[in-house]
Amino acid sequence: MDTLSRKIKTFVLRSGRMTESQKEKYHHLKEKWVIPFEKKLLDIDSCFLKKQDLVIEIGFGMAKATSLIAQENPTTNYLGIEVHKAGVAKLLSEIEMHKMQNVRIFEHDALEVLEYMIPDNSVSAFHVFFPDPWPKKKHHKRRFMLRPNTGLLAKKLKKDACIYMATDWEDYAYHALEELTATEGLKNKYEDLKNSLLGFAPKQEWRPETGFEKKGKNANRRIFDLVFVKS
Repeated sequence: MDTLSRKIKTFVLRSGRMTESQKEKYHHLKEKWVIPFEKKLLDIDSCFLKKQDLVIEIGFGMAKATSLIAQENPTTNYLGIEVHKAGVAKLLSEIEMHKMQNVRIFEHDALEVLEYMIPDNSVSAFHVFFPDPWPKKKHHKRRFMLRPNTGLLAKKLKKDACIYMATDWEDYAYHALEELTATEGLKNKYEDLKNSLLGFAPKQEWRPETGFEKKGKNANRRIFDLVFVKS
């Protein structure tokens, strides 16, 4: 285990507000859909009703994209990782409302979940949509999409599986592009595409707009997409 990546947290727990309905859903549904964190490998197939490809979303926020994507792809299993209770409560509510059987949740540090619980070569895709950009230079070390974290993602991916990141923070986009490019075993899916801009991907049509994305657009920030494949 890389001790540096474990010591530096990529998130800060904030006391987000929860409605009474969210609190009720959280306490009522947590035991059913949230997987407890343990320092042992997870039997992924036993967590879902069907054995299907697994997509992991890291930091799903208020779960808008997670819910829509999972509903549109019932033959894929989705594992969402989030540390903020309000977001977890929202996804729990979505699971119940739409009767989704292909979604499970970890309410824990994503790096520890990946390190201890997710088997190597088991994940069909990672979604990392609008992670905290940590804009101050002194905080750049807290960004999620850095080595050795990217190496850990690559280790968990199946061959030909991908990491899909989106951000509205230009500096972070170029930083992540450099880090992913330098990660052994990963290849930029769009580096040879004539219409691509310096290795960035076109937005995938199936990716819904998130709340953070909308805020970025309202602030006239460009949206950057990155897709890297395990070779």
